[in-house]
Amino acid sequence: MSLKDTDVTRIAHLAHLELSPEQTGKTLDQLNGIFALVEKMQAIDTTGIEPLSHPFALVVDQLALRLRDDKVTETNHREAYQECAPATQDGLYLVPKVIE
Repeated sequence: MSLKDTDVTRIAHLAHLELSPEQTGKTLDQLNGIFALVEKMQAIDTTGIEPLSHPFALVVDQLALRLRDDKVTETNHREAYQECAPATQDGLYLVPKVIE
């Protein structure tokens, strides 16, 4: 798949972008380069290959994705933060209804 100048102009119009003819040409080359790369990647046979959870999972057996344990370390300050609020209920801020 390759794009034409008219395609880039239309996309720029939809995105509310104003491109000069020089910028349109550069953008066209970049987008066509991306599409060419995607086509090359789609041509590769990946049958029988398991997806990786992380790029390092191929070389590191037990990859720890977290750097620290996920545990609560801060105290709850909700009451103090909500003291200045005009209206709260059950720990939530009450606001006027805007949409009927």
